[in-house]
Amino acid sequence: MGKAKKHAGLAVLLAVLLAGCQSGPQRRPQTVIDGFAQGGTYHIVLVGDSTSGGLKGQLDSLLWRVDNSMSLYNPTSRLSRINRGETDTLDRFIANCIRTADTISRESGGRYDITIKPLTAAYGFTGDRPVQQPNVDSLLQFIGYDKIRIDGCRLVKKHPSVQIDLNSIAQGATADYVARWLDSLGWKDYLVEVGGEIFARGHNAKGGLWRVGIDKPIEGNVIPGAQLQVRIGISNRGLATSGNYRKFYTDSLGRKIVHTFDARTGAPVISNLLSATVVARTAAQADAYGTLCMVMGLNESIRFLESRPDLEAYLVWSDDRGNYRTYMTPGMESLVLQ
Repeated sequence: MGKAKKHAGLAVLLAVLLAGCQSGPQRRPQTVIDGFAQGGTYHIVLVGDSTSGGLKGQLDSLLWRVDNSMSLYNPTSRLSRINRGETDTLDRFIANCIRTADTISRESGGRYDITIKPLTAAYGFTGDRPVQQPNVDSLLQFIGYDKIRIDGCRLVKKHPSVQIDLNSIAQGATADYVARWLDSLGWKDYLVEVGGEIFARGHNAKGGLWRVGIDKPIEGNVIPGAQLQVRIGISNRGLATSGNYRKFYTDSLGRKIVHTFDARTGAPVISNLLSATVVARTAAQADAYGTLCMVMGLNESIRFLESRPDLEAYLVWSDDRGNYRTYMTPGMESLVLQ
């Protein structure tokens, strides 16, 4: 399991971010705040009469703290220093992600695993120079969710070379952090999107569900919103989409190298599952479970989702003739907007 820069590799797009984009008069005032975070962008829509003065600066400060905690592209971040063995002290951002990831790793028998960093680095997906034909077997000895544990505020590694990649959960977790902060300020209706990962609370300015568009997972569809697969409505849930159709490269041997890996084998995962959109209680969970589906592939994902009534999903896959097909959980069917 592993994902590279999330904003470049995700299929999710906030296609109808503003309630004002819908037809008819706007019923409630709204405020839009956007900016840059974690190598991508963020968008926040607040609905209501409460003052939003000064929120932009406070949000940027919060997001700066998150970036300085979990970013693999920031060499001075806490996570980068933990991976280099310069510190073992965790902050709440990293600790919460590790706890969530550990639960999903155990549920999936290690298919989802944040200790994938040696592989994602070797293949050039964490800002490192890719290694031509990396020795995967030598890297696998340092990969495994059971090779790390939290002891108080410390991260304990079974080997100094164990490293963590949070790219499959960090942006979803960031959306959750911002959501909880907005909750503490008394906001009841808002949408938070960070690098494509979403948490929505309450209702939009029209009093309806927040409307989210999912991109068609086709190579060449590099502009978010240019070609949409479906629109769905959500409230009080997190949403994320994973896919391999944007973030990949061809190596010197002509092999397609995608940014999703099976932590058990070390191999890039290529299957007929093109994208997986997951709706969960939190954006961090949706983020991680979306990645897990891409690792498992279509049939195993369907079996897993059928055992998890707490998750909703929309899967896009390709049949033997190259036709696009879809699978929806029963609950997701009710969220699809006509």
